[in-house]
Amino acid sequence: MHLLEKTIKSQTIYEGKIITVKKDEAELENGTTATRELVVHNGGVCIVPINEKGEVLLVKQFRYPFKEVLIEIPAGKLEADESHREAGLRELKEETGAVCKKFEYIGVMYPSVAYLSEKIHMYIAYDLSFEEQNLDSDEFLDVFAVKLEDAVDMVMKNEIKDGKTQTALLMAYNIIKKNTDR
Repeated sequence: MHLLEKTIKSQTIYEGKIITVKKDEAELENGTTATRELVVHNGGVCIVPINEKGEVLLVKQFRYPFKEVLIEIPAGKLEADESHREAGLRELKEETGAVCKKFEYIGVMYPSVAYLSEKIHMYIAYDLSFEEQNLDSDEFLDVFAVKLEDAVDMVMKNEIKDGKTQTALLMAYNIIKKNTDR
């Protein structure tokens, strides 16, 4: 079939706690084969939490691959067989201490389509109240709030470099702006 590739052979190279690395052989539409290297990931979720002032809660967190502190929205990985909705509610509370009355699904993004199977589901959380933050034992982050419009400006100025955060903030801003312009 046009543009489709069929997996002929798959070899697991590495199995870790978060990812599995595979080396596959795929048959292309013209009958030839090609090697495909694939990082398999359970997927993730990210949340744009909006408080009563119209501010978004952001987190600063050290990201080891880049050796720098990045600004992101609350997010996390899906556990095996966990729904992305439940994971999102869990991550929102763990990272910020927030719980919400309204949790709106806004879509899915594929962070790196050439070699990574991860899908990140995006939500907006409204009507927040706060309980105790419950970070993982190896998780250290600072939570702060900025106006949603300012967060979008931070994306456009490349102050927010994380792809899921960029995408979700721009989508949330567009959704909220359309709803308030009516």
